Order: sequence, then structure tokens, then C-alpha cells
Amino acid sequence: MLDLLKTIQFPEDVKKLKPYELKQLAEDIRKFLIQSLSQTGGHLASNLGVVELTVALHYVFDLPQDKIIWDVGHQAYVHKLLTGRRKDFKVLRKLDGLSGFPKKKESPYDVFETGHSSTSISAALGMAAARDLKGEGHKVIAFIGDGALTGGMSFEALNHAGRGHTNLIVILNDNEMSISKNVGGLCKYLNKLRSSKDYLRVKEEVEEVLGNLPVIGENIVKAIRRTKGSLKSLLIQNTLFEQLGITYLGPVDGHCYEELIALLENAKVMKGPVLIHVKTKKGKGYPLAEKNPSLFHGIGPFHIQTGKLKVFSNTQSFSSAFGEAMCSLASKRENLVAISAAMPDGTGLLEFARDYPRRFFDVGIAEQHAVTFAAGLATEGYRPVVAIYSSFLQRAYDQILHDVCLQNLSVVFAIDRAGLVGEDGATHQGIYDIAYLSSMPHMKILAPKTPQEVEAALSYALTLEGPVAIRYPRGSVDIASEFINDYQEVGFKTLEKGNNVAILATGRMVENALRARMELLEKNIDVAIIETPCIYPLDEKGLQAIARRYHYIFTVEDGIISGGFGEKVFSYLMNHDYTITGRCFGYENGIIAQGDLENLFIREGLTGEAIAHQIFTILQKESN
Repeated sequence: MLDLLKTIQFPEDVKKLKPYELKQLAEDIRKFLIQSLSQTGGHLASNLGVVELTVALHYVFDLPQDKIIWDVGHQAYVHKLLTGRRKDFKVLRKLDGLSGFPKKKESPYDVFETGHSSTSISAALGMAAARDLKGEGHKVIAFIGDGALTGGMSFEALNHAGRGHTNLIVILNDNEMSISKNVGGLCKYLNKLRSSKDYLRVKEEVEEVLGNLPVIGENIVKAIRRTKGSLKSLLIQNTLFEQLGITYLGPVDGHCYEELIALLENAKVMKGPVLIHVKTKKGKGYPLAEKNPSLFHGIGPFHIQTGKLKVFSNTQSFSSAFGEAMCSLASKRENLVAISAAMPDGTGLLEFARDYPRRFFDVGIAEQHAVTFAAGLATEGYRPVVAIYSSFLQRAYDQILHDVCLQNLSVVFAIDRAGLVGEDGATHQGIYDIAYLSSMPHMKILAPKTPQEVEAALSYALTLEGPVAIRYPRGSVDIASEFINDYQEVGFKTLEKGNNVAILATGRMVENALRARMELLEKNIDVAIIETPCIYPLDEKGLQAIARRYHYIFTVEDGIISGGFGEKVFSYLMNHDYTITGRCFGYENGIIAQGDLENLFIREGLTGEAIAHQIFTILQKESN
């Protein structure tokens, strides 16, 4: 088993295979992915769906001279298998292991690093323009999903590509899914293209006429069937893509090598921008993933027979707590509406969507639109809550600033996956939101430290005028129930009293601060732990009181230090002539690779033990 896959080290090995061996290779790849990811976790369904398509790309094109740019990149596992990284899959998404996304440092076959959607066509067009300026002739291929195509950036790139004559191939992987099921006008448009009655009618008529030709007719019909995507392009020209100036080929069966290879070979010799519409099935080859592709989009280690997670937690997550809070508050507030950018499941809003369908809006992968759409709702008296992962909200920076904050509109941002997320790596770590949001006028930033506080924080946010961000991490935390905050007061709150030394902590880092205190108590250092329920604006009077009480002040946050909570604390104290000794604990470097949270916190010096050790060292130096 898997013998054929083991013979593949590089794309040149794929080119040596016979047609029937390509089918065996696809079967081997699927078996390998299911077995390997059942141990490590990862993005399974998306990769199972693009096996034949990825193999065909490596079979037809000459990599790495020809260049493939993967949109998002979570579906590049098959590409990694075909480019010499099969043995590294045992450390997929582990600390210092194989990234779950394209990484240039891993391989010359990874030509552009991705992690967010809708970027591949822009990057590919830039590479193609550079190729033309250099007088080179290699091919550039942008790979993008139908979900990512809803992002405005992809249309900006298509519009640019269609205005010129640059040779560019765009592969549209149409599986009717992003993470959740795709929605919106583009999805409906692609559905029409998939089942064009005009194409089917004309195709049947052409085949009937040609089939009646003596001697050669039957052979011509067979040839047409082998390239039916090309035939459709010749017969049906009035597509959106054609109107933009891009040659449209397809749709083609993304699991049929014969059709894929024929169409890709045709695209290689065509001039100008070409878009190939490929229909695939997410999760193909693993019935459980086919039935529930959202569950298997990104999954932890699981049992192959049942699909159940090997490690299952009964502890409530922040996301589920947010979803419950939204439903609870919606029953009391008729003007409360929820907005998702193609992630109702991941953000905990599925139940809200079922219970309040008219008050739920999934705008697709379009974070910029989601924010300004919310601003429009807010101007008409509604209280929109925009639920987006921290790293994805970055994509709407201008809209948050210009369309919400400058107008002081009452929009709540539910920022899921704030702080480190772990295995997805640098593109997904939500460590920048405190720094950039706290620079915006009128913005208020709340940080519940436990899932049990989310509803109280959300309820409080809805009483405020103007924009409010509520940031919370992935998963859960372990903090004693007596520390739960009801958000009746949002100033600094002392959880544990101490003498002369205070740790100011935000969000889930309160847990690590409490652990640091236990370590320091063993060294006879009595440290106060002070929670910061509202990160910004600073509680100035509360901070002054702390500065008068404690000579040593340390801040701990699950975010980047530069521009973050700690810097604001010490900047304020310095500007108001307080003499304080201390340090900001957070992320020194804005680039944090993949790995499990425990090991990442160790590396970043943010475990309770590491924080305690660093504080103890500073105090020792001061005492000497």
C-alpha cells in the first residue's frame, strides 16, 4: 500500500507515470492524507478534494520554472507530497515542523506564502508581469477557490488581468464550499455555469451532426468528449469572465484526469489570461468528510472509522459561549443583528442563524464589506455584531477606521481567535488587534478572560455608544470561578493582593499571570494580580492608583508588544512622571510560526513559570 506514492519525490516523477498509474497515485494520496492527518490533524477535506487537480498540474507544468500560487494555501498538502515533503508530514503543523501552508523556506516549489484568501490572482499577475519584463516564458498559475473568489481583491485582480494581454492561467476550484457553505450571487452564478442548458443543448446537437459523418464522425465525437471544457468555451462565450476579457474554459470534472490534462494542455498554449473552471468535491474519497466537509475542513487528530476527535474537551469554548450569548441577548433586543464572513460555524453563530434567520447575514469571504455593511446597519438604529477571526479582521483595517470609528458608529466586533492560535502559524496568529484597534478614535477594547464572561462583556458592550471590540482566544482557559467578572465595572480589578509588585494581565493571560504568582510565592515574593477587563481606553485613575501603590509593575498580554497594552501603560506612566520599574510581556516578534500553544508559550517566554523567572531575575538585579 502507498508504494506508488513512495516513488514520487518531485514533479518529474509524476510526469513519468502512465495514465492508469495516475489514478492509483490519487488513491494512494488519499489514503496517506487520511492516515497521516488522523494522527496530526490538519486541513483534510479541502486537500482530498484537489488530489487529481493537483496531480494534473504537476503532470502538465514544469515546476518550479512554472509557478503555482495557492490561494489561502491550506489545500497545498498534495503539492507538498509531490515536491519531496512526504516524510515531513509526521510533524505537520508542529513546532519547527512542516507548515500547513506554503512556505518559501521549505521548498523552491513554494513560490509565494499565503494563508488568507483572495490573494493568489494578484500575486500571480505580479509575477507574470515580472516575467514579461525579464523576457522570460514560463507559465504562472493562480489557484483559487470559489469561496475566495467572493473576496473583492480577486475581482480587482481579474479586472486588471482582463485589461491586458499578460499570459496568466487561473484555476477556479469550485467545490461550493469555503469553510462553511458558500453563499451569495457569485455562488448562484457559478451554479448556472455548471449546468448551462445552452451548452448542453448545443453540445448534443453538434455531437449528433458530427456523429453522422461517415468514417470519421465517431472519432471526432470521442475527441470532443475528451475536451468538453474547451468545446464549452467555444460555444458559450457570454460569461462574466469573458466580459472581463478573460478566456473561460470549463466547467471540467476535477476528478477526471483525461479532461483535466487535455484542458490544462490547451491553456498552456493560449495567449492572454485564461480561467479554467474546475468542479471538485470537498472531502472526496472519505465518506465522513464528504458528508460533513465543514467539520473536516480543519480538524484535530481523529479516529478514521468514526471521525471523532481523539482528544475531546467538554469545557465550553469562547466561540460557543459567544454563540449562546448572541441568542440570549437577541431574545431581548430586537435590533441585534449578527454578521459573519463565511464562518458562521467557526464563530459559533449557527444557532443564531437558525433561530433568527432574518437578523443573520453571511456576506461570504468579504471582511471589508462585512464591516461597512455593519456601519450601514448601525446608521439605521440596528446593533450589528461582526464576528470575525482576529487575523482576518486585519483585512478590514481601513473600513473599521474610516467607516465605523471616524463616524463613531455603534458596531460591536466579536474578535474570535485573538492571540496565538497555534498550529495554523504566522498568517493566523491573532496578535495585532490590540495594537491597531487601540490607535483608532472612539474604539473600546474588552477582553473577557473566560468563556463564562463573554455574555456579560457583550451585554455591556451593547450599552455603549460607538465602536466596541471584544477579543477572546480560541478554545478555553482554566481560571477559578471566584475570579469571574460580571462587567458591572470595567476598571482595573485586583484578583490577588500583593506587596510592591503587580502584574497587570489581559484576557486569557490572566491564567498565566496567576500561575506566575504561585511560582513567585514559593520564592517569598507576594505579587498582586490585577485584571484589565477593558484594555482600551486605559482606566487612567485606576492606573494612577496602581502606580502609587506598586513600584514594580509588569504587564502581560496575548498580543504584540509594539503598540500594545503594555506599551500604553508605561507610556502613560512615564508621561505623568511616575517612576516605575517593570516590563511588558508579550510577543517581541510579529512573526510566530506554527506549533501547539504550550510549546509556543514556552518559546515566547509567556508561561507562568517563564514570567515568574523573568520577574524574579529583575527583582534580584534591583535588590543588588
